[in-house]
Amino acid sequence: MATSKERSFRARRLFLDRLAHGVVSTSGFLIIASILAILFVIAAQVLPLLRRPTAQREPTLSSSVESPVLRTGSGEYRELFYSVTRSGVSIHRAADNTALPTGRDMDWGGATVTAVSQGLGDTFVLGLSDGRIVPATVSFSARFADGQRIVHADRVYQEAFREMGVTSIAIIAHAPTPRGQLIAIPTGPRSLRILNIEETETLLGDVSRELFRRDVEVEVKGAITALAVGHHGDLIIVGTSSGEIAEINLQDNDRTPRQSPPIRAERDARAITALGFLLGDRTLVVGTASGQVSTWQLLARDGAASLVKMHDFEPQRGSISAIAASPRNKGFVTASDEGDLYVRYGTTGRTLLKRSADEALAAVAFAPKGDGLVAGSPSGNLHRWTLNNPHPEITWKSLFGKVWYEGYNAPAYVWQSSGGTDEFEPKFSLTPLVFGTLKGTFYALLFAIPIALLGALYASQFMHPALKNLIKPVVELMAALPSVVLGFIAGIWLAPLMAQHMPALLLMPFVIAAVILAAVWAWHRAPVAARSRVRAGGELFLLAPAVLFGGWLSLQLGQAAESGLLSGDFRQWLLATFGLTFDQRNSMVVGFAMGFAVVPIIFTIAEDALAGVPPHLKAGALSLGATPWQTAVRVVLPTASPGIFSAIMIGFGRAVGETMIVLMATGNTPIMDASIFNGFRALSANIAVELPEAPEGGTLYRVLFLAALLLLAMTFVANTLAEWVRLHLRRRYQVL
Repeated sequence: MATSKERSFRARRLFLDRLAHGVVSTSGFLIIASILAILFVIAAQVLPLLRRPTAQREPTLSSSVESPVLRTGSGEYRELFYSVTRSGVSIHRAADNTALPTGRDMDWGGATVTAVSQGLGDTFVLGLSDGRIVPATVSFSARFADGQRIVHADRVYQEAFREMGVTSIAIIAHAPTPRGQLIAIPTGPRSLRILNIEETETLLGDVSRELFRRDVEVEVKGAITALAVGHHGDLIIVGTSSGEIAEINLQDNDRTPRQSPPIRAERDARAITALGFLLGDRTLVVGTASGQVSTWQLLARDGAASLVKMHDFEPQRGSISAIAASPRNKGFVTASDEGDLYVRYGTTGRTLLKRSADEALAAVAFAPKGDGLVAGSPSGNLHRWTLNNPHPEITWKSLFGKVWYEGYNAPAYVWQSSGGTDEFEPKFSLTPLVFGTLKGTFYALLFAIPIALLGALYASQFMHPALKNLIKPVVELMAALPSVVLGFIAGIWLAPLMAQHMPALLLMPFVIAAVILAAVWAWHRAPVAARSRVRAGGELFLLAPAVLFGGWLSLQLGQAAESGLLSGDFRQWLLATFGLTFDQRNSMVVGFAMGFAVVPIIFTIAEDALAGVPPHLKAGALSLGATPWQTAVRVVLPTASPGIFSAIMIGFGRAVGETMIVLMATGNTPIMDASIFNGFRALSANIAVELPEAPEGGTLYRVLFLAALLLLAMTFVANTLAEWVRLHLRRRYQVL
């Protein structure tokens, strides 16, 4: 019978056992819950990128006078709207659908507005039926009184001027220039008049204007049906009734315009009905009478600049009657005479949203914040929508495929998240970052795996136990070095040193291998009495001088080769011979630095796996006449392969997730170049660099979370495959 003391001891032990079981189980569940929570947070930030844009219909602003709306727009708060009709500019209040008094209107003298220039901003030019041209501006301002916002709108007409020989203006286009503005109007079916208004401000603040006229005969088929002025007034695009577009270049130092050969922009030879430039004036949008919409860019081809088609968009019903560019990004909206309204994005070539106004549309515009649309009809009505389109530039193709960006001669993988102006086109391709992550991991493992595995094999099978007990803790201590310190040393000290001795580094593996082979040959030729004095497992002390001598010899041979065979400059020779550029902070530097950080992990786990092979297997192989080397390679290594593979995959995970070494030791340039002499940018380094500056909730912010999710998925897939391979190897080489 158990005594009370024994029963108390057993009860206490059982309690402690259950407590330990509960603590371990709870900790495991907490770890799983923490990982799931991290995934939930990342997914919550990524999911908005996948949501489709929406547009909510607002009440229509009806006009008491049926007059076609030639141009429209709104204030920042979308409380006041303006419309340009035959009688001039009107201001509308959305709250009560009333027209606001705007003071004394301009004396049109019986003339009516027949044309209005289109484009960004609220400064435009009116063309009248008697040939006069009137620059006009609509401005919005807000003030707060008694805690309420009061929005006010002003319209300003500048002094009108008449063009001789022009009886009525049907089409007009204008754009600001560095010294004023440029206006273009047709004076005949294929005749164009270009007006340069140069403004000069005196010391007293007065502005004087000087007008220059140029008449141009446009060599196209058909009549001029659409005009667009871009590139700060040095480029005019002409659209014709035969479906052609022609480019007219205006040079500041040469007042003679130059026309390029016309290009067929409409496959059915239908008329070009609308032209417009996107934000930045680099991408041209072309709309036709058949509802076709396409974008074009002026690119250098064969030594000359020409218009090149970028995208064909989904066609609309009817004829394209108006095009409006977004003031915030590369988006635009097209309206048709069938009442269709399509929101599109120029970079991706995608139609994002479709809406209908149930009547023909003649004008369309974005709100200044890009969060609303307003479209005018021939009957004078203003149709309004509230637009929610926060991430128009994101598609699966823009994230992982080649995209044709502005200024590029071909589609490319590009990451460039920010620029110097609002006209910048963001580029969010994650492919260069994934490529850079895998590139850095490859070169790091290329350096670390041979050193770590061969070192582990030597330490576990051949090294003297006393020496092993000294070296193994030192190698394991290497893992405690902070990665930021390794990155700092690699970027500041190692990179310049490697750049200075690059030919020697390329020769070093071959020279050191040859010196080691020569040392081994000399060792076997040495007398037995001399060899017997060296303790078994202590050959490392004999090889160390050989390795040092091989390194010194490599430096000497590298200097001689660079001066004698490479014209004294390795970088110039590399560029001239192979067309490869050399960056001081390149993939080789990262391979050495990150490989140095990965070596302790692979070495420790692999050495434990090799040392854990049962001794009777080695004894059996040796008893059958196998040499120690044959036993290590053919018996010990296959048996320990599951553990070795696990070591390699853990090292892979360490290299994939490394941030500071990659950030500090490479050029951090997101390029797709497999050359070891160029840098790269990894997913982890990109997150570390750009997340602190990314606006919360913005596209860049969410794309960086997507990069983190992608990095996590890459690691998860690699570890899952590694576990499957490890279990397969374990079953194959299982020791009973």
